[in-house]
This record gives sequence, structure tokens and C-alpha cells, in this order.
Amino acid sequence: MILEGVRIIEVEGLGPGPFAAMLMADLGADVIVVHRKGGKSTPGMPERSLLDRGKRSIALDLKDVDDLEVFRKLVATADGLIEGFRPGVMEKLGIGPEACHAINPALVFGRMTGWGQDGPLSRAAGHDLNYISMSGAAWFAGNAGDAPFTPPTLVGDIGGGAMYLAVGLLAGILKARGSGRGCVVDAAIYDGSAHMMNLLMTMWQSGAFQSARGQNLLDGPHWSRSYRCHDGGYISVQCLEPQFYAAFLDLLGLSDDPGFARQYDRASWPELTERLAAIFATKPRDDWAALFLGTDACVAPVLNPEEARDHAMNAARGTWVEAHGTLQAAPAPRFSTDTGWTAPESPTRGQHDAEIRAELGL
Repeated sequence: MILEGVRIIEVEGLGPGPFAAMLMADLGADVIVVHRKGGKSTPGMPERSLLDRGKRSIALDLKDVDDLEVFRKLVATADGLIEGFRPGVMEKLGIGPEACHAINPALVFGRMTGWGQDGPLSRAAGHDLNYISMSGAAWFAGNAGDAPFTPPTLVGDIGGGAMYLAVGLLAGILKARGSGRGCVVDAAIYDGSAHMMNLLMTMWQSGAFQSARGQNLLDGPHWSRSYRCHDGGYISVQCLEPQFYAAFLDLLGLSDDPGFARQYDRASWPELTERLAAIFATKPRDDWAALFLGTDACVAPVLNPEEARDHAMNAARGTWVEAHGTLQAAPAPRFSTDTGWTAPESPTRGQHDAEIRAELGL
């Protein structure tokens, strides 16, 4: 595995921290999750969390002197650490960055928060939608006139949080292996979700994108949205380039329709959206999907995870798998050195206590 030989200690938390640790485990790192001793899973979460797949579990009470010593011994063996408490909590427990670096100078200390380690909101509560709303990342989510709303967790917790934490940890570990000195990674969902906007901001530079919703190339045109079909399903359309737009019109029999000739005429977008909505409402989603499949029209059905699992695309890629009674996505990205992947079962709390303690000489 690509991260074989890397050890990550994860202090049990919620959302993006555990996801980042799962990503590291998927890539072959030895991830030891420190579950709360006597703790219970968060309401709505399973006892064996999918986010714990591939990890080993030890149950500790970080307020207990003996268990805290076990934690310090774990820190001494680790390349990286992940925690997702509010700022100051780890310091209060006596295991903040300064204390951990005294034990292991090369440790990369990964901190996952919504608002960051400092600033006026650093100690305030919040959730995915709050962070990305204030960062600007939620502004273009949804059609003009609708309240902005993004797919839950994807833009904030995962995109702006977990992925940036994972990249930060890996970059820090690379540096530490050459210098012998670790660092602190301040991964804030607020920061990461804003950083992801920079692709759009390149269009802003040229004036092709502006703050008015529904007037931009990716959030306003009739050729960049989803449409409801006759059976209640949805089809997505995003044929940005002229040649793809031409292929789209050709398959719909609209190539000679003068109304659709001016692809980038903003004034015509609302009317053409209504016309396409009426067209797509005449047939079921899968009929439209079959018409466009494999073409350059840039049209695809909107599938739920179970439908995605059963689609021919997944049969070829094996992206969705059913394992241990749970539908789950396989690790990504893929590497030329991969030899196949079998979904590991997530551990119970403290399942590897004896094994890990023995490794530590306890």
C-alpha cells in the first residue's frame, strides 16, 4: 500500500477528522483510533462506523493518568496525529502540540475545526453549511431564486475539511522525514472551502463570472442544470463548450432551432430553460440517459447511491461496493501499484487494546 510505514493516531471525533483518518487508512497507513473508554457512538451513527474501516482501535480515558501515559507512548511512535476538538481542549488535557512535540519532535499534529484555531469565531459552534456559507463557497449552490444549499457534508466537512487535513498531514510528514521536525496543521473548513473557490475565481478575473446568481456560465444557462423527467427522476446537463452543446442539440433534434442558436445569450436562458424543461418532462429519466450515453453531449442521469452501485459504469470501475452489510465507496485515488482491495470490517471500540499495548511494551 502506498502509505505503508506511516502511523497516524486519531483521537475520536466527528465528521471530517475520522474521514481524513479513513482516507489515510485506505491508502495503507497504520491508523490507530483512540476511542473514548466507556463511550457510545454518536446518536444516528452505527456502533461499527464505516469511517473506522481499516483502522485499529484502543479505548482510553484521556482524563485518566494511566491511560494518558498510554496515549503519550502512542504519540512517540506516530508520524501524525488527528484531533477535532475546539481550540484549547487538547492543551487542557496536557497533550497539545507543545506537549506532544516534546515527546516526538517529528510529529505532525493535525487539527480539524470549522472556524480555525484563532479568530473571533474559533470557539463558536457551527456546522458544514455555516462554515461554507460564511466562506463564500455556498453562494452559487442552487438555481437563481432558490435558497443556496449544497449536498450535505461534501463541500464543507469533506472537501474543505477532511481533504485539506489529509493533504496537510502528508505534506508535513514529508517535511518532517527530511528535517526531523514536525509542525501543526490548522485545517479549518472555513479556509478550505474558500480555497476551493479559486477555480471559479480564475473566471472572475476575466469577468466571465460575477456575484449575481443565475447570470454565470455554470449556474444560469439552460445547458448547465438538472431537469425533472416524466417519471420524477432527474437528468443533468452541462455542455459548456460549443462542440458539446452542438452534440446536445443534435441528439434532441434542435440543431436547426434558431432559439437555441445563441448559446451564450444570457437574455434567452430563462426561456430556453423552460423549453428544455418541457422537453425532458416528456420521457422517463432512463430513456434520456440511454439516448445520451457515451456521447459528447455532456448529459448524465442523477442517481442515488444504490442506483450508482447498479449502473454499468460501476460494474466497470467497482467504485461502489456492498460489504459487511454496508454500501460504501472504494478507496480513491487509485495507484499503478494497487493489487486489489477488499473492504475491511470496522473495529469495535477497544478491539485492539491488547495488541496495541503489547506493541508499546505494556
